[in-house]
Amino acid sequence: MNILIIGGGGVVGQKLAQALVKSGMLRGQAITRITLADVVDPAPVAAPFEIRTMICDIADPASVAECVSKDTDVIYLLAAIVSAHAEEDFDAGMKINLFGTYNVLERCRALGTSPVVVFTSSIAVYGGEAQDPLGDHSFPNPQTSYGMQKAAGELFINDYSRKGFIDGRAFRLPTISVRPGKPNRAASSFMSSILREPLNGQEAVCPVDADFLHYYLSPRRCVDNLIKGAELAGDDIGQNRVMQMPGTSLSIKQLIDAMTAVAGPEPAKLIRWDAQPDIKKIVSGWRWDIHADKAERLGLKADDSFEDNIRYYLEDDKPAA
Repeated sequence: MNILIIGGGGVVGQKLAQALVKSGMLRGQAITRITLADVVDPAPVAAPFEIRTMICDIADPASVAECVSKDTDVIYLLAAIVSAHAEEDFDAGMKINLFGTYNVLERCRALGTSPVVVFTSSIAVYGGEAQDPLGDHSFPNPQTSYGMQKAAGELFINDYSRKGFIDGRAFRLPTISVRPGKPNRAASSFMSSILREPLNGQEAVCPVDADFLHYYLSPRRCVDNLIKGAELAGDDIGQNRVMQMPGTSLSIKQLIDAMTAVAGPEPAKLIRWDAQPDIKKIVSGWRWDIHADKAERLGLKADDSFEDNIRYYLEDDKPAA
């Protein structure tokens, strides 16, 4: 079993690789190689089998051809530029999020091997006049360029699967929190930083009101679901290869209350409330009444509570003092 993780240098890609190494199996077969590919050479992961790292620019078909080989069995297509970046730089978003996805799928078609392709979409595909509750069969009506690009990627996954070019499945990810590392250009970045930085003894800024609702999932559970998602049989998924990954809808206040329940009252005192109209404009178009009936029926899961999200960060990612 040879696995390629495109976006293997990112938080989810690295955690996914580590989880796959720990398991040693995918789709009932022993893993013999994992290739981590990203626009910057990814950090290697220790394993008892072959680990490759390589630079891959999915906007460049030649680079993709070097990355996706005939013996690749499973491709995790995680690479993307994030929401605020795609909104600021339309050309970059199109090259990477739209045509990058196309380039990977076209390479699969040219090889004729029909690999399993796991594509990470986003709840940013929802919005506008789509009616609540939202879920697997809701009409995508994104209100950002990033959401549009992800919605187009979903259509690619469905059609390339229908034609037999790939065995695809696409998951609309909730916002992943609490993410380790530093804030990035995602409009949702504050949904981790307002917890991560205070847990690390640093000040953080919250740009929205305490009653702002959103849909969340921990990195640990996201990785579990991505592994489960790759193992699903195509016939069980059905004609629509796109589904909502389970999450939980919570307010900012509920996130902070969960942090306080686990870590005590001091971290919350480090949150500074400072409205940021540019961020609020983007996130106000996002929706939160989301249901993941199909994925849950197929065995994917949400976190039991956001207190678990806090505990996972403290166990897995908090920097040593």
